[in-house]
Amino acid sequence: MRIPRIYHPQPLTGHAEIALSEDAANHVGRVLRMSAGQALELFDGSNQAFDAEIVRVDKKSVQVRLGAAREDDRESPLNLHLGQVISRGEKMEFTIQKSIELGVNVITPLFSERCGVKLDGERLAKKIQQWQKIAIAACEQCGRNRLPEIREAMQLEAWCAEQADGLKLNLHPRASHSINTLPLPVEHVRLLIGPEGGLSADEIAMTTGHGFTDILLGPRVLRTETTALTAITALQVRFGDLG
Repeated sequence: MRIPRIYHPQPLTGHAEIALSEDAANHVGRVLRMSAGQALELFDGSNQAFDAEIVRVDKKSVQVRLGAAREDDRESPLNLHLGQVISRGEKMEFTIQKSIELGVNVITPLFSERCGVKLDGERLAKKIQQWQKIAIAACEQCGRNRLPEIREAMQLEAWCAEQADGLKLNLHPRASHSINTLPLPVEHVRLLIGPEGGLSADEIAMTTGHGFTDILLGPRVLRTETTALTAITALQVRFGDLG
């Protein structure tokens, strides 16, 4: 059986005894039904990992004893910031989960002209919290020890106007560049993925004005969630640590 990996939201210190967070304790105690003496692996987002042993399991808490800290770097040399126009239902959750498995460092949910999702206020805040939990679970599953950032949602133009190092890329079906023609080396990429209906002509012109390069993935039209994961994979093969 694979040893469960658990994220802890506060900094960890080797050889300490701690109580797991409420969410983690519920998962370990109620979902996995683990007991005293069983092994866990904990990480706190600092790129370190800790072997741990369960000391006590109560109805609402789990106490663990940590071993020594060890560096465990699973991060890609490519720093990738995904700007994803919010998609409907489970598509956005799927994109967040899989892009984190593929090594994305930052995800910013975006609103655009053709965005089919209407969220604001409390509903939007709850969605951001939900997406952050998906990010944690993805790191627990894939072995990353540094937690990617899920930023607050913002308007597309405001995101495009932010100052950023490296390449700024926008997927476009009539682009003249492919990822394989982009010059090496590249350490930072800001990748824009539009909505299910695509960006408007005015939005495409706006991205060009902010220094984005239009790129083409291939001859077929992909769904928005497929586009994101295909582009991230191709970028990691070209500039990162896949392949």
